[in-house]
Amino acid sequence: MTSPSPETLLQTLSDYVAAQIMKQPGALLSPHEPLISSGLIDSFSLVDIALFIEATFGVRIEDTELNRDTFDTLDELASLILSRRQP
Repeated sequence: MTSPSPETLLQTLSDYVAAQIMKQPGALLSPHEPLISSGLIDSFSLVDIALFIEATFGVRIEDTELNRDTFDTLDELASLILSRRQP
């Protein structure tokens, strides 16, 4: 499986978070916008995001990583996914 481009990855993550987590399909999220620390998403949503990432990108996010220190923005999350998909 080839890695998606960073732009495609960010768009996929943004679309998912806006539609499924925030329940605002079509909302535009900046890659650098704080999600957790700003209150846009709560800690319960992190499990849903992790499951989506695993199913969509084949990348495991450990339970201990489900926090704002590991990723608080789509950009940080995309970087984590891409780093784990490297050969």
